[in-house]
Amino acid sequence: MSTLPIVSLDRILDPLTECFSPPVARRIAQLQADPETRKRLDELAAKANQGQLTDEEDAEYKQAVDAIDLLAILQAKARAFLREQPSK
Repeated sequence: MSTLPIVSLDRILDPLTECFSPPVARRIAQLQADPETRKRLDELAAKANQGQLTDEEDAEYKQAVDAIDLLAILQAKARAFLREQPSK
């Protein structure tokens, strides 16, 4: 996924917002990695900053970064959807 620019990915995901309902959008906006996943990502980030990732760890870290980028775009779309909803 890292070969696809974020702007293109953002546009590709636009139709997904048609599937949102307020409860679904709220859930997406609140998604977070579990503590074990966050710990692993912190470990990989520290090793990456020190230039000490193995090839397998590098692939794992890049995949995680791609997933985080995707989730961030989906969360931004969910928050925008929620802002556009009429107040009750």
